[in-house]
Amino acid sequence: MKVAVVGAGWAGLSAATRLADSGADVAVFDMAPQPGGRARSVAGDPPYDNGQHILIGAYRDSLALMQRLGVDVNAVLLRAPLALPYPGEPGLQLPPGPPLLAFTRGVLAHRGWPLPARLRLLMAATGWLVRGFRCAPGENVAHLCSGLPRVVLQDLIEPLCVAALNTPAAEASAEVFLRVLKDALFSGAGSADLLLPRRPLSELLATPAHAWLGPRLQLGRRVQRIEPEWQVDGEAFDAVVLACSSVEAARLTADIAPDWAHTAQQLPFQPIVTVYLQSPGSRLAAPMLALREGPDAPAQFVFDHGQLGGAAGRFAFVVSGAADWVARGDAGQAVLAQALRELAWASPPVLDRVLTEKRATFACTPGLQRPAAHIRPGLWAAGDYVAGPYPATLEGAVRAGAAAAQGVLAQGAAKGSPTNTP
Repeated sequence: MKVAVVGAGWAGLSAATRLADSGADVAVFDMAPQPGGRARSVAGDPPYDNGQHILIGAYRDSLALMQRLGVDVNAVLLRAPLALPYPGEPGLQLPPGPPLLAFTRGVLAHRGWPLPARLRLLMAATGWLVRGFRCAPGENVAHLCSGLPRVVLQDLIEPLCVAALNTPAAEASAEVFLRVLKDALFSGAGSADLLLPRRPLSELLATPAHAWLGPRLQLGRRVQRIEPEWQVDGEAFDAVVLACSSVEAARLTADIAPDWAHTAQQLPFQPIVTVYLQSPGSRLAAPMLALREGPDAPAQFVFDHGQLGGAAGRFAFVVSGAADWVARGDAGQAVLAQALRELAWASPPVLDRVLTEKRATFACTPGLQRPAAHIRPGLWAAGDYVAGPYPATLEGAVRAGAAAAQGVLAQGAAKGSPTNTP
């Protein structure tokens, strides 16, 4: 089969790798000068990341893809049991071991919460487990967790929700949030482990995939038109995988599949702002600290790049669900003030760089209609936004790419096209 993949983000690279491994003749097109999509590095010495990304142990497809491309995941990722320390506080820390036992032990050992609060969290988690981590499709996270003490909401539920779904708890889908909790906390030993990049983000997947794909990856080329059965800017293919953004996919399918294009075009977005500060000689108590968000405190997490193998004295503050701060236009100065109030510094921190990804993810709201992966025979969509149980994460993108590739290969096999479908 001859297959075009439009887009070289993590979804497109996942699809292209799976297709090429199965014997397909793959061509990958991306309008950007470098692969990786939103999960890439940008110019700097050393490079900055276009947003601070976190992986977790449950991202098995992402880790498998990295290994397939020759990446030593133990070298590029710092792995540690889930911990949410705050400045001057140890926070919740899960010990190693079976997930149910580790979660129970970690909650009971967290002396920062009163015992009744810890017990109420364990009771709520037990209820979610008994119900198979299911809830009404229209329920939001704030309602799902309304019976929990404020301290648990503030220190655990709200930061996890905004980190995983990039949507505030009052607006976020409880159905998707429960799926994240199920996979992260209860899907096997190590599934909740935090995996923090200790190399520039492009080295995790984009650069190795570029080397692996070679001339099959064409950068700086924006696809102008797709026509049925199947022409990509006049070149014939047996199938096409749209692994570009939902906005770009909607443009390319407006005439081919107008209903699908309309659904993709209607997706709401949430931005993420990453604020980089410089403070020579400074060091955090841990590579990652959680921060308490507030009216004058935009950031929910801060990362010490010096402890992650990057530039010493560089600190990345992450503002997720950042629509209000983008509208205000002063996230950088607000983060600097927050950092001065909440953290100790060996030298006065200065604002280094502010990176704003205005369409970082779709807003993961209750009952959101997401476009299907299968558009028409021979035409598939792959991206973290397609219909499925996961929010817009790296793992969601990788799985969507693999699923689209399998769909293409299955249709090719049904038509008698020669492939080596596993």
